[in-house]
Amino acid sequence: MLKLLRSKRGEGYFDVVIVVLVVVMVLALILAAAPVVSAKIQLDNYADELVREAEIAGRIGAETSARAQILTEKTGLAPAIQWSRTGKVQLNQEFTVTCTYKMDIGFGEFGSFPITLTSKASGKSEVYRK
Repeated sequence: MLKLLRSKRGEGYFDVVIVVLVVVMVLALILAAAPVVSAKIQLDNYADELVREAEIAGRIGAETSARAQILTEKTGLAPAIQWSRTGKVQLNQEFTVTCTYKMDIGFGEFGSFPITLTSKASGKSEVYRK
């Protein structure tokens, strides 16, 4: 009986089970984090396109709001948009936009928690106003 208790036969099965469990958990973590990474990239592009629209138009107002609406329909993101200034922007004056978006990371109802994604972009007006 003592000989059977000291035997190490079957020890490899436990190692395999633990390795498979760890691999499955790592894959689940990657699948949970992938949408957040994708949303962050989209949010960065969202902010860049808003800044470009303001640079071309030379003002922050109706044009940038219309562009934000188009981007929201295109990407499905509806971030909170904050500008450093509003109205007409003279040639070479700088401005920034900050877009923030809240998103849940996790596994649905089980183990999910909200995170805030933030993206900043800055630019200079390309329009000369007399």
